[in-house]
Amino acid sequence: MLCTGRLGGFGARAAALRPGRAGRGSLGAAVRARRVSTSWSPVGAAFSVKPQGSRWDLFGERRGLFGVPELSAPEGFHIAQEKALRKTELLVERVCSTPPGPQTVLIFDELSDSLCRVADLADFVKIAHPEPAFREAAEAACRSIGTMVEKLNTNVELYQSLQKLLTDKKLVDSLDPETRRVAELFMFDFEISGIHLDKEKRKRAVDLNVKILDLSSTFLMGTNFPNKIEKHLLPEHIRHNFISAGDHIIIDGLHAEAPDDLVREAAYKIFLYPNAAQLKCLEELLSSRDLLAKLVGYSTFSHRALQGTIAKNPETVMQFLEKLSDKLSERTLKDFEMIRGMKMKLNPQNSEVMPWDPPYYSGVIRAERYNIEPSLYCPFFSLGACMEGLNILLNRLLGISLYAEQPAKGEVWSEDVRKLAVVHESEGLLGYIYCDFFQRADKPHQDCHFTIRGGRLKEDGDYQLPVVVLMLNLPRSSKSSPTLLTPGMMENLFHEMGHAMHSMLGRTRYQHVTGTRCPTDFAEVPSILMEYFANDYRVVNQFARHYQTGQPLPKNMVSRLCESKKVCAAADMQLQVFYATLDQIYHGKHPLRNSTTDILKETQERFYGLPYVPNTAWQLRFSHLVGYGAKYYSYLMSRAVACMVWKECFLQDPFNRAAGERYRREMLAHGGGREPMLMVEGMLQKCPSVDDFVSALISDLDLDFETFLMDSK
Repeated sequence: MLCTGRLGGFGARAAALRPGRAGRGSLGAAVRARRVSTSWSPVGAAFSVKPQGSRWDLFGERRGLFGVPELSAPEGFHIAQEKALRKTELLVERVCSTPPGPQTVLIFDELSDSLCRVADLADFVKIAHPEPAFREAAEAACRSIGTMVEKLNTNVELYQSLQKLLTDKKLVDSLDPETRRVAELFMFDFEISGIHLDKEKRKRAVDLNVKILDLSSTFLMGTNFPNKIEKHLLPEHIRHNFISAGDHIIIDGLHAEAPDDLVREAAYKIFLYPNAAQLKCLEELLSSRDLLAKLVGYSTFSHRALQGTIAKNPETVMQFLEKLSDKLSERTLKDFEMIRGMKMKLNPQNSEVMPWDPPYYSGVIRAERYNIEPSLYCPFFSLGACMEGLNILLNRLLGISLYAEQPAKGEVWSEDVRKLAVVHESEGLLGYIYCDFFQRADKPHQDCHFTIRGGRLKEDGDYQLPVVVLMLNLPRSSKSSPTLLTPGMMENLFHEMGHAMHSMLGRTRYQHVTGTRCPTDFAEVPSILMEYFANDYRVVNQFARHYQTGQPLPKNMVSRLCESKKVCAAADMQLQVFYATLDQIYHGKHPLRNSTTDILKETQERFYGLPYVPNTAWQLRFSHLVGYGAKYYSYLMSRAVACMVWKECFLQDPFNRAAGERYRREMLAHGGGREPMLMVEGMLQKCPSVDDFVSALISDLDLDFETFLMDSK
């Protein structure tokens, strides 16, 4: 999952200067190489031992979080934010008095960078730091920077300084493609905030942006809020599966993996029971988004949200989803039949497949057919071995090595956070990855990538090194064994490292478009591509060794694991198509033709196939409507692109250095500074159509017999 630490976290208030955007052409070796440090140690070994924690650098100077001197104490956030705000005011004066030209774009980017360097870091600290004082100080900094961004988004003089540049054809023609794109992205972000409108409409746009931000926050909180039911309404024999509170039972999730059908049914019906306040909040959110889109010149919110993406417009998205659904339908029916057969075998008196059944029964089928019990695999996937595997892959593919570097006192927020230096064989140090991998109290239960500082070329010719955090929730090592990963955890590690490499190698001139700051339907391509490497025996064989015996993971175990992932994969993909279609309809033409629940019912029956359950409202738990509004399709489209890149470029040889360099040059190096379809075209040497995307996803559902036969030899 991508959490790019963007100012977009403040909603449309932050639009004009949000860092959640794409990067551009590679600077690579054009920037002078950083020298190698003698204090680095091998990455595999660093993750195979327990951290030394507070004993490290006990008597050294306290440096502050991420090496930022001010952040050695929570109060430092106020100092850092005030410094950023003062610099912002000076840069605004400077850009407004500078004649239009390339310098205008450079100052805008520096302005964005000065705010993002505080806001991105604070966005991470406010959810991940174990100390409440740090979290609260970071939250306050976020609000303060958000207020400044709001002011900048309504600064007409600032807007006009950019407008003067972009309306002068001679000046625009003189800009290099990257500078022009970055200028256009800043302008686009300004205009979706309504700054180009008259005073009255501009005020309406600002008010709507504020309202949308508040509604988004309220809706997001409501998606996780538990429901409760009086105890006597639940059969006594299933009550122990849920939390008890006096005379009530608390239902805080779907319990999708529970073996008892009645437990899953009860959880589904109670957890998804509609909440009137949450329903009203969603309706207001969708309506406000539509009003804002129309106010700034778009026919729907979806048209606004899809500007600059691979898909470009909602018509293409719907064409993609409808064609994919048609191709999936027969396979999905077969999957449901298979689930029905298993349900009949285990529960003969009630074999109708219901929406709460597929996750559980597909797991039962996988386990019965393939014997993929995680405990059989974990001993081969120690964290140290997996990190060494990533190191080997990145080195052979891209000439990159990962080294552990000892953090200074106060630099990390938990003693088990590891700091990695990312080093290229000829270009030297590219950036840093902080690995926050282990479970701890109050840590968010999500695997994701955060941008802490974006890369950019500074005025003095030095390159500002990118800094990111990878956050996972792995078990800690025990006295008898190191941290052992399930196959799913190993795949997630590779996925998140794909985002990190995008951040490291998207070495763009402008931080506004660095690394993962690119359109949503392109941002997941590098991470999903890494999943293909994680599932290829030739890659896994480089590192998967039993932590006690040193025995390699047998080929047939990898083959079984890969085959098992195809079980009910069509039904899983069909579910994603349903969610993505629902998202498009909600953000399409308004007023909506029906209530959000009636639309859910129609869409579920057409695009999924399992019956709608009366008195449920799944859409009220659909948290992605906030961060991925009109863009939920992105994961499917990114997977299609990643699948095509894998098959065209890496299937024959996953360590092909020439293909790796091409991948860096054509896709990773540009961040979001180039149109995403141009990057895809450069990599695949053709412009893929909607049919090509659909075919790639469908082909991925079949066993790859070439690889299967090769793995089974």
